[in-house]
Amino acid sequence: MAVAPATSLAGGRDSLLVVRQLTKHFPLFQPWLLGLARRQVGAIAAVEDVSFTVTRGETLGLVGESGCGKTTTARLVLGALKPTRGEILFNSGGAMVRVDQLGGKALRALRRHVQLIFQDPYSSLNPRMPVGEIIAEPLRLHNYGTPAEIRERVKTLMAMVGLDVRYLSRYPHAFSGGQRQRIGIARALALSPELIVCDEPVSALDVSVQAQVLNLLKDLKAELGLTSLFISHNLAVIDYVADRVAVMYAGRIVEMAPKRELFERPKHPYTEALLAAVLQPDPKLRADHQVLGNDGQGWLPSSNQGCPYAPRCRYAVDRCAVERPELRPVGPDHLASCHRVDEVRLAPLLRRQRAAPGGRA
Repeated sequence: MAVAPATSLAGGRDSLLVVRQLTKHFPLFQPWLLGLARRQVGAIAAVEDVSFTVTRGETLGLVGESGCGKTTTARLVLGALKPTRGEILFNSGGAMVRVDQLGGKALRALRRHVQLIFQDPYSSLNPRMPVGEIIAEPLRLHNYGTPAEIRERVKTLMAMVGLDVRYLSRYPHAFSGGQRQRIGIARALALSPELIVCDEPVSALDVSVQAQVLNLLKDLKAELGLTSLFISHNLAVIDYVADRVAVMYAGRIVEMAPKRELFERPKHPYTEALLAAVLQPDPKLRADHQVLGNDGQGWLPSSNQGCPYAPRCRYAVDRCAVERPELRPVGPDHLASCHRVDEVRLAPLLRRQRAAPGGRA
């Protein structure tokens, strides 16, 4: 694999992915000179100073509401977007490769090691290709082996995700949503990647089918030792699959901790609001449901100076509107960005659900 100049191995020998101060701004343009030209009049900060590490064999859950920057972060990690600033380092044979500096053949070589499971199992599969060809495509692109070896690998992948090998010649329209997502998982695993980025892989599926796909992903993790960056807006899903959780709001990580610690001892008010929104199967368990307000601009922060969550936070004080809190340690392996972290006691999730959403299928 062609690599960019390697840096020192930060984050330890077991660190597979290291992201440092990752930032992505999308420019805003307006017509100029009678519409014959455009000029930049501003920028949208989709991701701002995001840092995290994913160790081998770990599933890091990245959670937040729609528009918080989760998918943009995933596209940056995959090299599909170039960051405005910051570093993305991938452990390739003990050397940390700068993913953000890769291009051309070097970036294509990285695809063997980092793969994506898409959110939409319908639009992510080519309707003009049979399933066998869809799964075999990455193998052919990366010169996996002879046609016979590729056919055997495809059959192995089909069986691995619970699909009958007799369906290899069928087209995507003949499969259900859950089966299509299994095909997408098989395609992502084709090259035996070291890192899987799961971009809300069950959000488009029925709840009962979500359970089947989540159980499949957990079984594959145990069998293959998969390392994953799992993106979701559903904390019940994150609770089931993740080892650590990073909570994202308005392009920034506002809290990060091991899963049990975050669910039982949240330190940021936004995390508390997300936990209160988790549906409980027991009607006797009544959470303090919070209605998140806004400042007249939707969920977007009203100021670049203060805490971005301050306009919606019921614990906000005057300091929150003028001073942005830093992401700092608040406990063992626990980071949070809140001025009142030592003053306010936040509510945990009332009941941890150990089964997959919808139950074991």
